[in-house]
Amino acid sequence: MFDTINELAEKIALGEDSTIEFKQALSHKTSMENEITAFANSKGGVILIGVEDSGQIIGITLEQLNKDEKTIIEICNDSIKPAVDIVTQKLTISGKNILKIEVPRSLFVHKSPQGYFIRQGSSKREMSPEQLERLMRSRSQTRIVYFDKQAVPNTRMEDLKKSLYQRFISSDNNEKLSLQKRNLLHQDGSVTVAGLLMCSQNSDTYLHNSFIQAVYYNGVEKDANYQIDAKDFKGALDQQIINAFKFVEQYNKVSATKEIGRIDKPQYSMKAIFEAIVNAVVHRDYSKYGSKIRLFMFNDRLEIYSPGALANTLAIDTLISNQITRNELLTRLLSEIELNDDMKVGRQYFLERRGEGVGIIMKESKQLSGKTPIYQLNGEELQLTIFPAQSLQGENDDD
Repeated sequence: MFDTINELAEKIALGEDSTIEFKQALSHKTSMENEITAFANSKGGVILIGVEDSGQIIGITLEQLNKDEKTIIEICNDSIKPAVDIVTQKLTISGKNILKIEVPRSLFVHKSPQGYFIRQGSSKREMSPEQLERLMRSRSQTRIVYFDKQAVPNTRMEDLKKSLYQRFISSDNNEKLSLQKRNLLHQDGSVTVAGLLMCSQNSDTYLHNSFIQAVYYNGVEKDANYQIDAKDFKGALDQQIINAFKFVEQYNKVSATKEIGRIDKPQYSMKAIFEAIVNAVVHRDYSKYGSKIRLFMFNDRLEIYSPGALANTLAIDTLISNQITRNELLTRLLSEIELNDDMKVGRQYFLERRGEGVGIIMKESKQLSGKTPIYQLNGEELQLTIFPAQSLQGENDDD
């Protein structure tokens, strides 16, 4: 980060922000512990010793530079838990010595002796219990239970539908024990998150907004005056996926040539749409209260919004090549359910667990429309935009 002297100097001139912190000197060990922890718990960043808050480079002596580097390494290894891997670099800018400490975004959640901190803008903040809980789940530390395996308060086995949970257990006499072994039922008798989502018709009673909302507009904006259809798909997740798929299929316009050897051309690849809906369901953050999966169809695009930032160290530009699962249990359960033949999406199960979903979405959609789908992160919500193919009639009219 800021690898060249020129790039670093330009950044210093712009002042502190969420990626860079200035320190005139290493005077307070406590402050440095918290700064490093905050960057590691956020998106990473750079700390510069020898630069005033104003951005003026004042430098430090070579002796102090070496001493500070040693102290920083000790802080990262001994004071912060778990230890933070950093990169230090001794630099000279405008004849002044500075120490650059690069703190990468971590796979883990780190704690300084003073607590759990996160970087917000140009300052550090101690995390609220809700922020800490969400960060721990998103980074999937081995000591943290996956959210989809956690017990849902005030639920019991009777909240599950027998025909739904029998898909996942053997036909023995002790159904309760079998459900506990599959993590659909907690040891205390309450239902787990995955148990509700896969084996109940009323999961949204306890997990608010755990459904898919779909809206079709005859236009290019979210305008109620042009709303043609709107539905909320609730129930078991696999049924939600099927219903959302059929909603898009219903409004997926197909153009055709009239000549001999008829050619049909749909707006959207339903294979890509299926993968997009499944991905949204599997990877969404079900801990986010008040958020739901939203699917919007317009004349010029289809948008799917899935609550939750990307899990672990996953980034937008690595989605197609990396496979990281937020909800491991849900993924496993969906990979056990066979698809009906009428879906015609080229797979036997809802999930094949080969990490090919994003690649299929990109390839199928671009081949049809000539436009690459766009993933973008809006705060803690992932948005996918897919563009429709031009109709064959429209292409002929342009000739």
